[in-house]
Amino acid sequence: MTQAAQQADWRGVASEEQDELSEKVSLLLRARSRRLLGDLLTPHRRAIALLTVIIIVSNAAGLAIPYLVKVGIDAGIPPMLRGTGSGTLLTVVGVILAAAVTQALTRQAFLRLSGRIGQDILLELRRRVFDHFQRLSLSFHEKYTSGRVISRLTSDIEAIAELLQSGFDGLVTAVLTMFGTAALLLVLDVHLGLVALVPLPFLLLITRWFRRQSVLAYRRTRETVAVLIVHFVESMTGIRAVQAFRREPRNQEIFERLNRDYRGANARGSVLFALFTPAIKVLGNLTVAGVLVYGGWLALHQQVTVGVLAAFLLYLRQFYEPMQEISQFYNTLQSASAALEKLSGVLEEEPAVPEPREPLPLPAARGQVRFEGVRFSYVEEMPILPGLDLTIPAGQSVALVGATGAGKTTLAKLISRFYDPTAGRVLLDGVDLRALDEPTLRAAVVMVTQENFLFSGTVADNIRFGRPGASDRLVREAAQAIGAHEFIASLPDGYDTEVGKRGGRMSAGQRQLVAFARAFLADPAVLILDEATSSLDVPSERLVQRALRTILADRTALIIAHRLSTVEIADRVLVMERGEIVEDGPPDRLIAASGRFAGLHRAWLESLS
Repeated sequence: MTQAAQQADWRGVASEEQDELSEKVSLLLRARSRRLLGDLLTPHRRAIALLTVIIIVSNAAGLAIPYLVKVGIDAGIPPMLRGTGSGTLLTVVGVILAAAVTQALTRQAFLRLSGRIGQDILLELRRRVFDHFQRLSLSFHEKYTSGRVISRLTSDIEAIAELLQSGFDGLVTAVLTMFGTAALLLVLDVHLGLVALVPLPFLLLITRWFRRQSVLAYRRTRETVAVLIVHFVESMTGIRAVQAFRREPRNQEIFERLNRDYRGANARGSVLFALFTPAIKVLGNLTVAGVLVYGGWLALHQQVTVGVLAAFLLYLRQFYEPMQEISQFYNTLQSASAALEKLSGVLEEEPAVPEPREPLPLPAARGQVRFEGVRFSYVEEMPILPGLDLTIPAGQSVALVGATGAGKTTLAKLISRFYDPTAGRVLLDGVDLRALDEPTLRAAVVMVTQENFLFSGTVADNIRFGRPGASDRLVREAAQAIGAHEFIASLPDGYDTEVGKRGGRMSAGQRQLVAFARAFLADPAVLILDEATSSLDVPSERLVQRALRTILADRTALIIAHRLSTVEIADRVLVMERGEIVEDGPPDRLIAASGRFAGLHRAWLESLS
């Protein structure tokens, strides 16, 4: 075998393996989507059963009309033409009107009930997705961008909403109409019915082709729109950096490319739809022509009545007209199915930090923290903490110093249980953090970061974030305790002043004080300050230093700081290097020694001179 033939053979095998893998992934995604859909539909079983009855009655009324037309033509018109009476025709007309009214009323009832069910399902789906996103661990959010989160809650939910609001009722009606019509065609006349159903295999083949192609097309559409939203959200979130570094042209270039990809994915779906719909119309028109020719020949030879032929033509119209609705529904269905796959994937994502099945109580947290043989790594084979043993007594303020990547923030995240150790235990008052439920842990341990994130709302709302039910008096007392009351009172509306997007209407120091007031009001047993003063100027830092002395009193504190001025208020200093503690002691004693901390302190003093 030649080398070219071998390569071709290998490519063929690789292609088969890739197709097999793709098919397995598709089956997994569909199974996952069905589970989610089943969960959402289960609470509405009775309403769905009622919907089924309503739609059956509505379709039965609609299907009866062509047959009644046949009866009117064959049994009602001849007596009237002979002058022997028109009672039969009038009766048929009355029944047709009653059937039309019944169809209209049941249709209205179906739309109202299905609309209510659809909105309830969307309400539950949005609630589940939002709740699940909040409960997922920090590790998930660090890799799952905010743009993708927004895409799940907006465009994906909207795709499912479109299916529930405008597609589902049309599909049910179309399917029942098609099966009912096919049965009635055979009942009216077997031979003519078989002629009418000759195109059915071609119809099924076209539908199968469209289904397979549209699945891929609309999955691609959901993927491209998610990437587009991610780029838009990140560009707008980082607009300051974008403008500062004149990034606008490059961002626009990327957006144009992503926008073209999204347009191309949508265009592919439109092309498929444009091929499918005319094909159905052609089949329908050919069938009507065939039935008209053959049925007309049968009528001329008195093998079928004119009423039967008229009924056939009306039924054929009912048979092929829903195909347009089915094609439109399938268009919507594929978009919704792709969205449902994305949402089900998120909802089946397990938190990396799970809740304990049988949580242990922590009646009154004192704040003792202990690390026992703790190993941790973000990536396998790259340990951040190789094996840490550490005890922090209750009420002690501990400062962590060391170079970037030494493991300081990792230590803080483990105490906050944003991550679990790879091995070993982290204990709070002798209880493994993995045995504490979320409310208990969050009440006992609070972290304040350098981001000092403020939410849209008032200053009081942001302070009250630490204890949602706190009164205005407690909010003011917290602000006074850490020295923030004076600047808050000077704001245009005092505590009712809107802070703007991410606190943009306030300085960095003011935002930090509000964050401290929030933590003070929460009153945790353990407080973690992660680079809490690194972004402040000297006057702001001095203001925050005074607040720190208040907020750290009588509680366990872990302070991570590059500025040694913040370290001076700590009872104890831990110097970390490569995940290990290389120095441990009071600040004054370490400064007097000749170790790493003394060198850091000298360098800091020189930077001030």
